[in-house]
Amino acid sequence: MSRGALLRVIYALATLAVLAADQATKDMVTSRMTLYSSIPVIPGFLHLTYVTNRGALFGLFHDLAEPYRPVLFTSIPIVAIGLILFFQFRTTLADRAAQAGLALILGGALGNLVDRLRLGYVVDFVDVFLAEHHWPAFNVADSSICIGVTLLVVDLVLQGRRHHAADMPPAG
Repeated sequence: MSRGALLRVIYALATLAVLAADQATKDMVTSRMTLYSSIPVIPGFLHLTYVTNRGALFGLFHDLAEPYRPVLFTSIPIVAIGLILFFQFRTTLADRAAQAGLALILGGALGNLVDRLRLGYVVDFVDVFLAEHHWPAFNVADSSICIGVTLLVVDLVLQGRRHHAADMPPAG
C-alpha cells in the first residue's frame, strides 16, 4: 500500500472513530437516562443532561415549519458531507492539519446526520454552564466538528503566514 493510500485509510478511520464514539455515547445516554434528566459530573459546571435538538446548530430554526425542517436539516448535511469529501481529495495529504480537521468534521456531520435520519432529531447531552449561564447542550459529533473547524482555521492562518513570509523581500 502506498503512503498516500495509507494516510487516506488513517483519515477514514479517524472519521469512523468519531462516528462510532458519537453514536455509542448517544446510545448510552438514551438507554440509561430519561429525556430531560441530568447527572452532575462537576456540580455547578458540567452535567450530563439528555435533551433533543430538532433545530440546527445550537437549536437554531427548531420551530421551522414541517416539511421544511426535516428536508432542510437532512439535505444541507448531505451537501456538506459531499463538499467535505471533495475538499479531502483536493487537499494535499501533506497538509495533515487540514486533512485531520476535515476527517473530524466529516465524522461529526455523519454522526448528527445518522440521528436525524434515524430519529428525526439530534441527541445532545453535554451541558456546560456557569451559574444560570448555559452553553447550548452538545454531543461528541458537535465537539468533533468544532475541533475540526479550529484545526482548519489554525492551518489557514499558519499557511497565510508562511505565504506572507515567503512573499516578503529579504531584510537588510
